[in-house]
Amino acid sequence: MMQETPSPNARDAVLEFRDIGKRYGDITVLSAVKLEVRRGEVLALLGENGAGKSTLAAIAAGSVAPTEGTMVWRGQPYAPASPADALSAGIGLIHQEMRLLKDLSIAENVFVGRMPMRFGKVDRAAMNRRASEQLRRLGLDTPPTMLVRDLRVAAQQQVEIAKALTLDARLLIFDEPTAALGGEETERLFEQIARLKADGVSFVYISHRLDEIARIADRVAVLRDGRLVATHDTAQVQVKTLVEEMVGRPLDRMFPPIHPANGETLIEVENLTSADGSFADVSFSVKAGEVFGIAGIIGAGRTELVRAIAGADRAASGRVSVGGKEIKLASPRDALAHGVVLVPEDRKAQGLVLAHSISENLALGNYDRVAPTGWVIPGAVARFAAGAIARFFIKGRGEQRVDHLSGGNQQKVVIAKCISRGPRVVILDEPTRGIDVGARAAIYDVIAELARQGMAVIVVSSDLDEVLGLSNRIMVLSRGRNRGVLRHEEAGRVEVMELATT
Repeated sequence: MMQETPSPNARDAVLEFRDIGKRYGDITVLSAVKLEVRRGEVLALLGENGAGKSTLAAIAAGSVAPTEGTMVWRGQPYAPASPADALSAGIGLIHQEMRLLKDLSIAENVFVGRMPMRFGKVDRAAMNRRASEQLRRLGLDTPPTMLVRDLRVAAQQQVEIAKALTLDARLLIFDEPTAALGGEETERLFEQIARLKADGVSFVYISHRLDEIARIADRVAVLRDGRLVATHDTAQVQVKTLVEEMVGRPLDRMFPPIHPANGETLIEVENLTSADGSFADVSFSVKAGEVFGIAGIIGAGRTELVRAIAGADRAASGRVSVGGKEIKLASPRDALAHGVVLVPEDRKAQGLVLAHSISENLALGNYDRVAPTGWVIPGAVARFAAGAIARFFIKGRGEQRVDHLSGGNQQKVVIAKCISRGPRVVILDEPTRGIDVGARAAIYDVIAELARQGMAVIVVSSDLDEVLGLSNRIMVLSRGRNRGVLRHEEAGRVEVMELATT
């Protein structure tokens, strides 16, 4: 239940939201939000996708103007007209969606707009040195001169975080900072947060990973449908309580039951080795009706492995067989022809055309089914999309633009597009990245249903609880090698991490 009385510590507030509201036309995104952020604390901000968390963060960071209400920053009225105003005041935001300039170097991205100068020129030596120091603190040992476009998603996320941490800010707002990070990288981030907290820096921390909230946060605020519905003066709150506050209803379970997989072996990988050294000599097999998890810390070679299996990257050696028949993988088309589909880790950059409709996205890659004669008929596309929307419970209309959907529904569109091909093997790389807890349960049900339909399902995830909760078996990669395969009943966090760190 929402606290109406101000906390005795309210006098320590550095930022206050006073009846903040935001409307877009007839749609109310935020309504009368009263909240304060205190000096040297981590305030966790929770809620489902669309609850208003990112909008509230954007208002504080000057990129969105409130429709009503006011803010107070360090005792003074605060109404930033732009992100530059917020940065000048000492408030920085790291966005959920990465906003890096991919044709610039890592160091240039970290210091964009505030590059160190010497004798009227950019001091590149100082810039590279300072960027490298911050990246090493976060566990990314990569040359600062490397172009951002050459980095994997997890490394790009670390660059975003380094960019925020080098700001001389007194309040940092993190929107899903660890969505693409593994355990070791998350620990490095937490160490940096603790160091800055000790210097009096405050944090607003938005995350769907509730186990992180219990570790890093001092207080918790919960938004639902644009309203502040609960605050807690401790982060030691039962997960069940937080989830029910977020979704507004009891959530009986998170993961669906795991059924035995007794079908034939659908896919077999033998001694697969990458061309770039990211993985070597990896072997495993997956049966029909089985969910096979792949775990490991960032840099273990998980994404590179499944991209090779799906034909997106070339392998140097080894074999992939589907249904007992070896397949040659020169391109994703070869994998698709044999019934292997990949749901990529970055749905917005690799899985969707954001400016197009749900129907158009679902038809992409399925024109041999939608338009077998070569003529694309709008009515046929609409019927095809309607079937997929109903099958995967996508909350949206066929003509609706994909970038207007929540993260969970966008992910369902990507999965629906892939599954509409009738595959035998489905690979999902980070299937719930950036998705709220309610939508995650729906995605988990979809994954379990694919297995029940007799597909072989491979799940790669940085969320260890996700891998443990979904998988019949789990393969653990470390430094590009298979360190062991654990059955569901013998796999736990300790057992997986022991293998992942060998």
